[in-house]
Amino acid sequence: MVVPRNPYQAKGLLLAAIRDPDPVLFLEPKRLYRAAVGEVPEDDYQLPIGEAEVTKEGTDITVVGWGAQMEVIGKAVELAEEQGIACEVIDLRSLLPWDADTVAESVLKTGRLVVSHEAPLTGGFAGEIAATIQERCFLYLESPIARVTGLDTPFPLVLEKSICLIT
Repeated sequence: MVVPRNPYQAKGLLLAAIRDPDPVLFLEPKRLYRAAVGEVPEDDYQLPIGEAEVTKEGTDITVVGWGAQMEVIGKAVELAEEQGIACEVIDLRSLLPWDADTVAESVLKTGRLVVSHEAPLTGGFAGEIAATIQERCFLYLESPIARVTGLDTPFPLVLEKSICLIT
């Protein structure tokens, strides 16, 4: 299961998904088609499925996300850096398999983890990430793992823009 954050990743992950011998679920954030811009090479390339990308190095806290949420994370990290907090940002790119090793390595370095996704808190994938990292890095955590998520309530599609503004 892969989730690109920008046009470059969309092409690279889609080509990898097509050529993978196993079934791949390709999730396409709507924002990718409405507002995303970026250079996409005409050359053939693939991005590895199951390998996260560290998009920003940091020492104080690890921030993990995927897909369109990476834009929101980028803005939050800018605000944190204005306060002197050095964030390490990880884009998972794929949820199954997900790169627990890269996340754990980062958390061992920073001692803190925030997982952010658009889905509601209950039943969200951030819970799986938190549980796995808690098991692997318990003695190195300096604070509880935090999840920043959407509202924990169902909402109709017609109100999607209103709900997104609230969260």
